[in-house]
Amino acid sequence: MTPYRVLIADDHPLARKAIRGLLDDDAQFETIAEASGGEEAIALCGNLQPDLVLMDIHMPDMSGLEATRRIKQLYPHVRVVMLTVSDHVADLFTAIQFGAQGYLLKNMDPDDWMHYLRALLDDDAEVSRRMADKLFQHFRGGAGATVPEPDSGLLTPRERELIACVAAGDTNRQIAERLVIAENTVKNHIKNILDKLKLENRVQLTAYAVRQGLTQFGQKREGK
Repeated sequence: MTPYRVLIADDHPLARKAIRGLLDDDAQFETIAEASGGEEAIALCGNLQPDLVLMDIHMPDMSGLEATRRIKQLYPHVRVVMLTVSDHVADLFTAIQFGAQGYLLKNMDPDDWMHYLRALLDDDAEVSRRMADKLFQHFRGGAGATVPEPDSGLLTPRERELIACVAAGDTNRQIAERLVIAENTVKNHIKNILDKLKLENRVQLTAYAVRQGLTQFGQKREGK
């Protein structure tokens, strides 16, 4: 299998070294470059076209969030995963809105960190329960997206079940077992759901599920 080509963007040399050490121990990844700031990360994406950027949120010249926004505009095929020591919900939502595919805490256990990253690139990423809880808290507090989004009434009962499973952090295999369908069928359903809702990834789908109240498996559609 061809390894994923990775660009590490972090303004701290020791952080870059630690991240590179984790990746070097896994044949699935190849670190092709390092950037110490957002501007450099954008330039390297143009020159090297990595498969994945591991992007620190807080950098002095340009925030990782802004760099992510620009990279996704210029190179939409490049996957971006945010790196931070904080799980502040505002950063999470901004990252999602700017097109990030995932969000990793630097203080996670290394094994969990790598497991999540591999699952993410296999399009089977789990949204951590802690992050999902923060999504609930955020929207129950009255904050949320101001941009109109597709009505959940467009979804079929099966699609609602799938969304609830994704929001719960289930993998494709777990969803297949739960719904008694093939794993490839799960992947196709999720792709169709993302296309229908004009979303890019499972993180955005989870946020949508929370906003629309679609997090409970087996719930019935409410009449209007």
